[in-house]
Amino acid sequence: MPNTDLMFAVIGAALLIGSFLPRLLRERVLSAPIVVVGVGMLVGWLMPTESQLVDVIEHAELAERMAEVTVIVALFGVGLALDRPLSLRGWTTTWRLLAIGMPLSIAGVAVLGWWVLGLTPAVAVLLGAVLAPTDPVLASDVQVEGPSSGEEVDDEHDEARFALTSEAGLNDALAFPFVYLAIYLATKGDPGQWLLGWVAWDLVAKTLIGAVVGYLLGRLIGAAVYRVRVGEHRLVGFAEPAAAVATLLLAYGVGELVGGWGFLAVFCAALGVRASERDDERHEHFHEFVEYTEHLLTLLVLLVIGASFVSDALPR
Repeated sequence: MPNTDLMFAVIGAALLIGSFLPRLLRERVLSAPIVVVGVGMLVGWLMPTESQLVDVIEHAELAERMAEVTVIVALFGVGLALDRPLSLRGWTTTWRLLAIGMPLSIAGVAVLGWWVLGLTPAVAVLLGAVLAPTDPVLASDVQVEGPSSGEEVDDEHDEARFALTSEAGLNDALAFPFVYLAIYLATKGDPGQWLLGWVAWDLVAKTLIGAVVGYLLGRLIGAAVYRVRVGEHRLVGFAEPAAAVATLLLAYGVGELVGGWGFLAVFCAALGVRASERDDERHEHFHEFVEYTEHLLTLLVLLVIGASFVSDALPR
């Protein structure tokens, strides 16, 4: 019989340790995610019965929702971190990474998977779609630092940092069409019957819907929060940082409901919020709150993955 009280205590202790690790391991070879996964593996080895409560194989839907929430929180944080206005010229490197680098990466991995590993075309494409996106959750050390009380942040001028940050916010959603391409290859047979529909709907239409809906929601919410007044005070004075979480959940839900890519809607909503009032100091507070929430969720997901990895390997 699993001891849930013990599991709560162990998870709490592990998260407490994990919250101190980024500062302690700064400029070290080890990183906090590696250590947390290792702690999770130790937990799975010492408490295999309790670890079954969070087993990602037995509780696949729970694991999926945990990962989903973590990613959308991270994407919103990435969007809030970008001070540079959205434009074709200012984001040139980002567009090149998305339009050239990412498709080439997917194609390269897919070809190697099919040719070298002997994977089926569907599995090879899926592998490429999974491996191509950079990770907005674990790449914080190379991202821009975010808003800072209305002052322009120096690392916004570091083109490599800005490009990696902005590309990380967009590429998860833009990898989804290729995940669906792999699914269609496995289930729908002759590509000649569905390839045009995939391009028109999954690749183009859902991308545009998610981007437009998310950005408009962000602009509307940002305008309401920063410009609507209650008496002599702006509404933002009454807004808690949790309003940022409410915005990201609303953007994801509405984006998915209208048929767009929800991850893209979340990132674009953050860009819309920043565009509505770019220099307000509240952006810094919201970004910090989202960043701390993301950090906690990431540690929790990594701990669960580590525990599940070992508990699944042990005989029961």
